[in-house]
Amino acid sequence: MTSQDLIRQFERDAIPGESFHHADHVRLAFAYLCELPVLQALERFASALKRFAAIRGKDQLYNETVTCAYIFLIHERIARGESAGWEEFARRNPDLLIWKGGVLESYYRQETLRSDFARRVFVLPDRCLDCGPSANISA
Repeated sequence: MTSQDLIRQFERDAIPGESFHHADHVRLAFAYLCELPVLQALERFASALKRFAAIRGKDQLYNETVTCAYIFLIHERIARGESAGWEEFARRNPDLLIWKGGVLESYYRQETLRSDFARRVFVLPDRCLDCGPSANISA
C-alpha cells in the first residue's frame, strides 16, 4: 500500500480501530511525512487522529505531546537519510515501534505524558539523559 493509499484509507475511516496499534500510528505518521512538509504533516496527522478517536468515542486517548514528539522524531530520522521506504525505516528504527517502554521514555517522565495538560498541549521534553555542558547534538 502506498503512503497516499494509507492516508486516504485512514482519513475516510476505512481502517478498523481495533486493528490500528502503535506501530500502525508510526507507519501513518511516516506516510504523512513522505507526502507533506513536516508542519503540514503534523496538522493533517493530528486532525485525522482526533477524528479517528472521536468517531470511536475515545477522545481522551488523543495526546498532543505524543503526536508531536513522534512526528518530529520520525521527521528527523527520515531527514538523516536512514531509509528508502517504510520497511527499511521500520527495520532501522525499531525503538519508534515500541509503545510501552519506547523512545519517549528517554525524553519524558511518565507522569508528564499521562497528564491532561500533555494531552491538550505539546509539552517540551522534561527528561534528558545527557544534558550536561558537554551534551552536543551531532549533525
